[in-house]
Amino acid sequence: MKEKGFSQAVIFDLDGVIVSTDEFHFWAWKRLTEREGIYFDRWINEKLRGISRMQSLEIILEKATREYGVADKQQLAAEKNEYYIELINSQLNPSYILPGVMTLLPCLKRKRIGIAIGSSSRNALLILEKIGLDGYFDVVVDGHEIEKSKPDPEVFLLAAKRLGVPAENCLVVEDADSGVEAALSGGMSVLGVGSACHHPKATHTVPDLSKISVQELIDLIGSGKTV
Repeated sequence: MKEKGFSQAVIFDLDGVIVSTDEFHFWAWKRLTEREGIYFDRWINEKLRGISRMQSLEIILEKATREYGVADKQQLAAEKNEYYIELINSQLNPSYILPGVMTLLPCLKRKRIGIAIGSSSRNALLILEKIGLDGYFDVVVDGHEIEKSKPDPEVFLLAAKRLGVPAENCLVVEDADSGVEAALSGGMSVLGVGSACHHPKATHTVPDLSKISVQELIDLIGSGKTV
């Protein structure tokens, strides 16, 4: 794949940063766990933020009263994804885009800052399509293309490579602690938002993207400083 050749870039996580899909994940897991008789609540759901589907399932199965084999786990994960996709297809629309996103993204494009999605989700392209942002980002790297989930930096490093931007010239925007850790271990500055807005190691934190200007965002790229 030809590199894009930007000098600077912002790599966004998808769920919880660009769009709110938390409720869809919660109700898909809830449907599965109720069928299996496994206790599940919102506190457990919060622990699943930013990690892969199979890692999430392992956490959920800690509450199970019986053992599940490898094939059983694969089937459960597939069924959860089917429930999730049903919800996405029937309910997700551009109104789920989070505050500030549609102000910042066009400004970054005008300033020739590369923009990418770096997500562990295998449904990233579907989600982008449902919210009307398919084809909008210069690069999209999702769970189909990586072997290691966050906090491993693989997804962000691959996005940076495809953008043609050195890691030190990239800013990651993340809402999960695992994503903040992944960005830092990849040598990138990181803006923590949402659930990660109090992460002590983030370069800077804000509640959501409506609370930061495009120039403040650009100033964070590769600097390690706060605004």
